[in-house]
Amino acid sequence: MPELPEVETTVRGLERVLHGRRIARVEARRPDLRRALPHDLGQRLTGARVAGLRRRAKYGLIDTDRGDTLVFHLGMSGRWRIDPTELEKHDHLLIETDEGRRLALNDPRRFGSLDLVRTVTLENWPPFAALGPEPLDITAAELKRRLAGRSAPIKLLLLDQRIVAGLGNIYVCEALFRARIHPKRAGGSIGTERLKRLVEAVHAVLAEAIAAGGSTLRDFAAPDGELGYFSKKFLVYDRDGEPCACGGVVKRFVQGGRSTFYCPRCQH
Repeated sequence: MPELPEVETTVRGLERVLHGRRIARVEARRPDLRRALPHDLGQRLTGARVAGLRRRAKYGLIDTDRGDTLVFHLGMSGRWRIDPTELEKHDHLLIETDEGRRLALNDPRRFGSLDLVRTVTLENWPPFAALGPEPLDITAAELKRRLAGRSAPIKLLLLDQRIVAGLGNIYVCEALFRARIHPKRAGGSIGTERLKRLVEAVHAVLAEAIAAGGSTLRDFAAPDGELGYFSKKFLVYDRDGEPCACGGVVKRFVQGGRSTFYCPRCQH
């Protein structure tokens, strides 16, 4: 599943083509993805000018001058394609701009979503209403407050979008390793200094991944077709049985239905 760095990379790629442009044509090539597309999608977007692009958690946001925001989630296999020479079977939405550029939303597994929301209501839109702060903005003090009294494992708490919005499995594993925190440690038991290290690690891992264009696993690619290469820098993720720099061996176990990778020697 594309995670925060992949969505941020996608938004930045789309921004170069869409920002300030007027949408000349919209074609929904199927009526639904994970759920039905807005019935008035084409009517509300056609003729609108794109006022800005941004990200919230793992969602991409395209704001228009009509006070609407197109909210997209890439699901498990979604990606935008810029100026495709030919449309493919799984290009489910086509947007054309006033300068003749084309954008196709491709999603073979159709676990993604598209919603059109009034911009002023976004904060209270149900999928956003319960989201925690952005991981690139959160401070150690805020994280400590959100973890207070929690006995659940820190790995699972960091994946809880109500605590921190946008963190996914890959980057939580990598951040916990850099902070030398065991993924099973109770979140509420972690002291202030270690939380400072954790927040610094989260910020650093995400910033490096965004700079690298994300991590290409399975289907993800940036809108220009480039593959993210942060996966070449993984220190523990997907490295079960491989040596750690400390001389230990990376281990894997299942936690909350997802694979957790860590070094027993480094993380405690």
